[in-house]
Amino acid sequence: MSANSAAAAAHMTAALAPMEQGSVVSEVAERLLAYFTSGDIAPGTRLPAERQLATSLGVGRSAVREALAALEILGIVVVRPGSGTYLRDGVSELLPRTLSWGLMLGEPRTRELVELRSGLEVQAVELAALRVTDEALERMQADLDAMGENLDDLAAFVEADAAFHREIAAASGNLVLEELLQSIRSLLRIWVDRALTDEGHAEAALKEHAAILKALEKRDSAAVAETMRAHMETASKRLLAGFDAAQ
Repeated sequence: MSANSAAAAAHMTAALAPMEQGSVVSEVAERLLAYFTSGDIAPGTRLPAERQLATSLGVGRSAVREALAALEILGIVVVRPGSGTYLRDGVSELLPRTLSWGLMLGEPRTRELVELRSGLEVQAVELAALRVTDEALERMQADLDAMGENLDDLAAFVEADAAFHREIAAASGNLVLEELLQSIRSLLRIWVDRALTDEGHAEAALKEHAAILKALEKRDSAAVAETMRAHMETASKRLLAGFDAAQ
């Protein structure tokens, strides 16, 4: 690390005082975000190591790691393997294009965001039933097949699950709805990744997605809305269970 980078890291760790206990990951993310957007740290600055940040904030390294992962998802920081984590250029321009940071963090905001996502997913699939193309249905089937092939690889399963939902949003033909759903998914990603904890959950989710696709193939708006509503109810319970476990 250069002398300038070392000085910047020392300044940053000194500015971040120990925190009170609470929703630790949320508090760490909020504290880091506030500091990153304060103007005291230049874009492109390399952040101190997780150990240093954890010591400065008086929290465990896992809380810092999860907070930085959330910031990376939103594009606030960028991780360069073998080099470190850096503050992304143009943070001030990026933030207005995301939903309020507070939506991602803490309770009850996370619950409200999950509730909003559920309603929007139902609306998207209703529109998709009217507008979906045969090509889009084929892509959804491919995503469903990938889910079935990865019941024992939950990370790959979650990726295929997300791709399925992105196809539905795109098939809705409403770009604003599509982008809003993508923003919400990004904010919830850290909890979505934890929602499926075993093969039993994955198998249940697979059946729910298969029912959605079957209704979409029939272009049945009422049926597809009902199947999506049922899926979002169980998916939301799984997601919030992971969220509650972390609090």
